[in-house]
Amino acid sequence: MENIEVPEYFICPISLQIMKDPVTAVSGITYDRESIENWLFKSHNTICPVTKQGLSRHSDLTPNHTLLRLIQAWCSLNAAQGVELIPSSDHPLTKIHVAKLIRDLYLPNLRIKTLRELEALVLESERSRVCLVEAGLAKALVSFIISRYKTGETIGLEEALRLLYTVRVPLSQSRGPVIETGEIVDSLMWVFGCDNIVKSHAAFALKVVVQKANPGMVERLKPEFFGRICHHLREAAGNSSQLETNSLLHVLLEGCPWGRNRAAMVESGAVFDLIEVEIRGPEKKTTELVLGILYHLCSSADGRAQLLSHAAGVAVVTRRILKVSPTADDRAVLIIGLISKYSGTSGVLQEMLRVGTVAKLCTVMQANCASHLKEKAREILRAHSDVWKDSPCIEFATLTRYTR
Repeated sequence: MENIEVPEYFICPISLQIMKDPVTAVSGITYDRESIENWLFKSHNTICPVTKQGLSRHSDLTPNHTLLRLIQAWCSLNAAQGVELIPSSDHPLTKIHVAKLIRDLYLPNLRIKTLRELEALVLESERSRVCLVEAGLAKALVSFIISRYKTGETIGLEEALRLLYTVRVPLSQSRGPVIETGEIVDSLMWVFGCDNIVKSHAAFALKVVVQKANPGMVERLKPEFFGRICHHLREAAGNSSQLETNSLLHVLLEGCPWGRNRAAMVESGAVFDLIEVEIRGPEKKTTELVLGILYHLCSSADGRAQLLSHAAGVAVVTRRILKVSPTADDRAVLIIGLISKYSGTSGVLQEMLRVGTVAKLCTVMQANCASHLKEKAREILRAHSDVWKDSPCIEFATLTRYTR
């Protein structure tokens, strides 16, 4: 193969390899399908790599059958020299075929067959996943899940949930709510109680629905909903399911902007559960989510009281400062600020000394942190310096230096 000269027009301009499925972009340049789809869909580029013309993700990629036949003939001719044969490519997914599949998903007698066909398609390529999402796959799947809930049947549920998870990347980039009706929330909570269902996929589906829901729907979530989410969060943390845990944490975080939701979470014991999640298995994204929710819940007296009632509450928040990420630092310091300002009893302030909170705030002042974070740390230290200055747990000179 090394001594064989490959015709230049057989080579993909991106991969610099012989093309196996040549397609021509609207710019007139031919690429290997996998390479140009990665360029457009995964790398999110919007120009032709060769001509620099505008090239959107919606641009048609036309199969170059003539060139493919030439490449196949050349490969066959040089097979004895070690050249790999190029098989005939399958026909690409067309918009007409996609539209038909989405319609079939709404037809009771074709649903299961269509789900299996869709499963095969989403595994083919990123282009297939994008096409299906843009054609309304998510809404059709949500409608299917609701129909299962109404009939009490579980056939096809796992396939539908798995499909939603598989198209997560293009789905996260799409706009607008997945569905307007609140029935999907009740449906997915029902799914959690079904046997033989991957709970992490159900949690992910709930996360997608809540993240893409209109604000009114999230605001109207019932208090019992948050109680059940906390229950499933405890189970997920106990089973060490990171995907399920993080998906449920996202659901809680999405509900935090509304006071009634925060009150329902606190009443359900969410603060205690969040600390337990963080103790069991800290992971960067999990920690950021936990601290983000705790910050919202500690805006209320009941939320702060619940955190302080946990023996490790203040210690867990303190230990995450300067250990995880700037996002975690920001939330952790703000939580400490809320506790010290509104719940800073003598006992709480002494606990902050004992678990190293004061020392950690001094370290923040020395670290390469954002200026607003240092200012917040200084504010906390200054507010309680009279209580902390005589403690053997912290040097007087150090405290004085950062509270001037």
